[in-house]
Amino acid sequence: MDTVLEIGSGRGELTRLIADKAKLLYALELDSSLCGALREEFKTLCNVKIINQDILRLDLSGYFTDLQNRIKVIGNIPYYITTPIIEHLLKYRQYIDSIFLTVQKEFGARMVASPGSKEYGALSCFVQYYTEAKILFTLKNTCFSPVPKVDSCFLRLDMRKDLPLDAERERFFFRVVRAGFNQRRKTLRNSLKGIFLKEKLDLFFAKYGLDVNIRPEDLSRQDFINLINL
Repeated sequence: MDTVLEIGSGRGELTRLIADKAKLLYALELDSSLCGALREEFKTLCNVKIINQDILRLDLSGYFTDLQNRIKVIGNIPYYITTPIIEHLLKYRQYIDSIFLTVQKEFGARMVASPGSKEYGALSCFVQYYTEAKILFTLKNTCFSPVPKVDSCFLRLDMRKDLPLDAERERFFFRVVRAGFNQRRKTLRNSLKGIFLKEKLDLFFAKYGLDVNIRPEDLSRQDFINLINL
């Protein structure tokens, strides 16, 4: 059985479903009055721990360092802080096996986007560098109350166990990705002017058989890694 961190337990709709299936369930809720109700409801279950905390301020190392297995994270999270929540969780990726989130449909499309698509960008590269991302299913806005203006999707992020770059090259990787997508319509050569010498880029294009006028949005995660490794 798994150890689960639930983000935003609310009134406990998901919490009730997870509680009897998880070895340990850490139910996170920012609203103190809701936390009081949750503690009262689940007080007889020793495997459920209610935490009155903001996910963006939660230090996962304080809860999950001594666990034998990595945890699973699940949540129906507010759309406006989806990116900060994912970035925060990825900081603690050594404790996490997989993440399951209900997110805005368009945001999910960006997470799983392939090179060459209009959704593909720096955020796609960031998430796909650390995880294998997959949309499990979509949800119509009418599934929620109150009804939001947009549809949603249920997103799965499985942590990659082995990363291809060391810490220094990883920082450079993200610097290059951000620069490449900063002005999408520019060619890679122009986007990375000032970061790479022309000769280095020419070597990269020749070695991997790429068009010298290729745009950043047509480079895969592995292409960017290959560029860094030169």
